[in-house]
Amino acid sequence: MAQRRGFFAEMQHQARLAEKRQAAAVREYNAAVRRTEQAQKAAQRATLAAQKASEADRRRLEKEAAAAHVEAMQAEVEQLNGQLAAQYERIDSLLSATLSVDDYVDLETLRKVVTHPPFDRPDLMHPLPAPVPIPEPALPVKQPVQPPKGLLGRKQKHAEAEAAVEAQYAADYWAWHAATQELPGRREAQAADHTAAEQRRLEQLENEKARYDAECAAREEAVREQNADLDRLITGLGYGTEDAVQEYVGIVLANSVYPEEVEVRHSAQFEPSTAELSMRVLIPGPGEFPAVKGYRYVKASDEIVETPLSQKEAKERYADVAHNVALRSLHEVFEADRRG
Repeated sequence: MAQRRGFFAEMQHQARLAEKRQAAAVREYNAAVRRTEQAQKAAQRATLAAQKASEADRRRLEKEAAAAHVEAMQAEVEQLNGQLAAQYERIDSLLSATLSVDDYVDLETLRKVVTHPPFDRPDLMHPLPAPVPIPEPALPVKQPVQPPKGLLGRKQKHAEAEAAVEAQYAADYWAWHAATQELPGRREAQAADHTAAEQRRLEQLENEKARYDAECAAREEAVREQNADLDRLITGLGYGTEDAVQEYVGIVLANSVYPEEVEVRHSAQFEPSTAELSMRVLIPGPGEFPAVKGYRYVKASDEIVETPLSQKEAKERYADVAHNVALRSLHEVFEADRRG
């Protein structure tokens, strides 16, 4: 049964996997963008040529289009062969790729420093603005009596207009008087509403601060625990304890970045009494490696076909992979061991 990675080794391993996935995604995205741009440009050129072509030009354009198609297929063959060569280069350089890398891991670089996000409710930090005071009601003004129109009944019409003005003024006055009497109560209610809202803000701010402080405390505790684990690992490694040595070897091997074509898994067992390390390395089976020697375009069938590797070539490459992974794993462990 494969041994489970320690915490720090797993952390390093997941970081390296994320880097590999991101690099592969970027490569695939860039290749897709290039293919899309090329197809769009070719379609635009063909459309433009078709629009401009006369009947006399069509045969010539068809011939040119056929030649362009062959050229495009040859270009695709070159691209596939280039990708295949790069793939085999990554596979064949498994050992040499690690020789320029210092495999020692300074465990202090794994020490964490707690970082807190800013308080996420800054809107509660400032007092609510005071409400705009309810203004004094405007004192009513008696409107002038409009002179009556017409020649008949002018005196009566004037009297009626004067009475209407007086009635309107009386109504406006008593409305103003009532509003003036209500104003202190309205202002008091306005102030009470503001005080209640401010109190709710303060209570909510206190609750949110308590929640934020608890989250900060949890982050600090998690970092303290991780750094305490790291201290125990460093101390144990100094004494050569079994768990510490195995954890450190796991970190070293988790740092080893293999190409995406070669997924490698390690497990290690340390025996303190003999200071011997037993290591198990798993690599993909032969069927999971590329088996193509190259690509070529067959014009007669208008298709790109594969030329397979010979059985001998495939076996030799797989044997080289197994040998190189074994040597690489030993090299990385020995180079990372500063304590002997």
